[in-house]
Amino acid sequence: MKTVSKVIQDSSIKSLESTFNKLSNAYISMTEKGSNTTLVEKRRNAVNIGLASLKNTWYGEGFSYSEENILTSKEVLQGILPSIEKQIANAKEGSSQKTLNERRLHALNLAIESLENRLV
Repeated sequence: MKTVSKVIQDSSIKSLESTFNKLSNAYISMTEKGSNTTLVEKRRNAVNIGLASLKNTWYGEGFSYSEENILTSKEVLQGILPSIEKQIANAKEGSSQKTLNERRLHALNLAIESLENRLV
């Protein structure tokens, strides 16, 4: 994996933690309403595994997921990218929403790269 500055590492970890928390809250809310939670659950798990992969790569924290989990997570994260790219394209220049989504996109790309490196 290419060298990433400490600032980018920290902002990427925070972005993925925020994304995981949003997905967890959505999962709880949808469960209470009786909605189908399959997609949110898949995304939440994929973000969590991507986050764990980055924390392991950068901070040496534990990582013990199967190749199947890693591959599935990588595919799910790749599936999220187009919607974030669309949100960035539609956001006003300099807006907090655009900045947040740019950070999220960068963090997801780093997580995908980290997961790909585990599949080699």
